[in-house]
Amino acid sequence: MAVHGTDTHPHGADDLCEAGHHVYSRAVRRGRVPRTDADPVPCLVELALLHPDPDDMDWLVPTPPQEVMTRLLRGLHAEVSASRTRVGAAVAAVEWYAGLGGREQPPAERSAIRVLDGLPRIRAAVDEATAACVSEVLTVQPGGIRREDELAEGLHRGLEMRRRGVRMRDLYTHVARHGQGLHTYLELVGEAAEARTLDEVTERLILFDRTVAFIPANADRTVALELRHPALVEYLVTVFERLWRLAIPLTSPLPKTGIDGITHRERSIAALLAEGHQDAAVAERLGISVRTCRAHIARLSETLGAASRTQLGVRIAQAGLDGPRSAPGLLPVPAPAGDARTAR
Repeated sequence: MAVHGTDTHPHGADDLCEAGHHVYSRAVRRGRVPRTDADPVPCLVELALLHPDPDDMDWLVPTPPQEVMTRLLRGLHAEVSASRTRVGAAVAAVEWYAGLGGREQPPAERSAIRVLDGLPRIRAAVDEATAACVSEVLTVQPGGIRREDELAEGLHRGLEMRRRGVRMRDLYTHVARHGQGLHTYLELVGEAAEARTLDEVTERLILFDRTVAFIPANADRTVALELRHPALVEYLVTVFERLWRLAIPLTSPLPKTGIDGITHRERSIAALLAEGHQDAAVAERLGISVRTCRAHIARLSETLGAASRTQLGVRIAQAGLDGPRSAPGLLPVPAPAGDARTAR
């Protein structure tokens, strides 16, 4: 994402300075602004938000907000994809080295990365970290609709942490929106918990107070890693925050696809198919069953008039369904002078 190089405008198009916001807003409303209006805010030209009017070089016309959003989405999508790849590589490397065994490590080194073998050890370690947590819990919950027994178990922890003033932020897939249990859980926990959803998320992740993290170390999640190394934990926090920024609040509706007859989920499936993923992989990443996934693919083919998978791929590209699938906010309005900006 482009960033202005001066001390007075060190920002990107997604976080304009107050002066830049006012000039760009005026340009969008009026269709153009005099070049002199943009002299105090050269960031608008450098970020390609304003460009010369070919009919009159003394005026500047705005780049459409939709075009700016598309440009931002491409950059954010690339950043998140790269972060997911690096997380997978880091986990694979830790698994490989952990399997080497070797001589006994000093206690300080062993505590930085600890392998928890078996569900009882995992639960005990998570319970210990929960009890010690004093400010914040961040979680990523892959899969589909949360099971009632999982939510019931989590409710006890959530209420206890709310009593201690701990804030909780949870990331789910969009499919989780269809489970009433999750909505009930959030109502009971109240303002202490906030949830957002994405088309797909990383593997399961739990972060306590940005000091200790838990991630699965095998496919069936019977082995986990307890991470206390500051660099590893900070990296996982960065991944979470970038996903959180892309995610949609559970209380907000999913964006429309812009194409009649195609749902948000079908658009997500179309994008994954365009990337070359098979049905089972698509279903796993979106948290749905293979059967449900294939039913969506059939409806997608019918809507786009595709008679084969090959033709479906062509129609997906023609319809523009092969691009980024999530849309964060664009060009946020700066806070009034004197107000403090806070980020949750």
